[in-house]
Amino acid sequence: MENSSTVVTSDSAYETEGQLEQLDKVVQSTIHFVPGNVRPIILFPERENYLSVVMAMHEGGCEMLEDLTAVDYLHLSGRQLPSQVKPERFEVVVHLLSMSASRRFEIRVQIPEDDPTIDTLYDVYHGSEAMEREVFDMFGIVFNDHPDMTRILMPDDWEGYPLRKDYGVNRVPVQFREAPGPR
Repeated sequence: MENSSTVVTSDSAYETEGQLEQLDKVVQSTIHFVPGNVRPIILFPERENYLSVVMAMHEGGCEMLEDLTAVDYLHLSGRQLPSQVKPERFEVVVHLLSMSASRRFEIRVQIPEDDPTIDTLYDVYHGSEAMEREVFDMFGIVFNDHPDMTRILMPDDWEGYPLRKDYGVNRVPVQFREAPGPR
């Protein structure tokens, strides 16, 4: 006997109606908005709920972590946010894809300047490992329980975080090995 809650997609993958309902439930229970007619749906979970929201999205059929990055809003206090969301200096931005449901989601989490930490997604999406290291290396945001929270782009002894808005411009002089001296 065939289960009526199972839908067969064209690529022979199985998606249950329960997973789609779970995605909708997570979206409805999280602060979100869709500005205008823009896709993806943008979710704004609190930092404390970030990992549980992502886990629920994964269990609900978001098979793919497309991207994970951060933004420094040091001088941009007037950005568009839902009224319930308190703007912070940093924002971690995650893009998830449900290929079986043909839906995209963007998760934005506010990270305070005085405590730039957030939980790792490594146990949910192993592909987040290098992306989280890059965010740490460039912005100084630490991912709790990450398996290798070390620099990935800059030398290990590098001081500072180059993509922070308050990082000194032209702070590091460029040296060219083959360049002739002053004329």
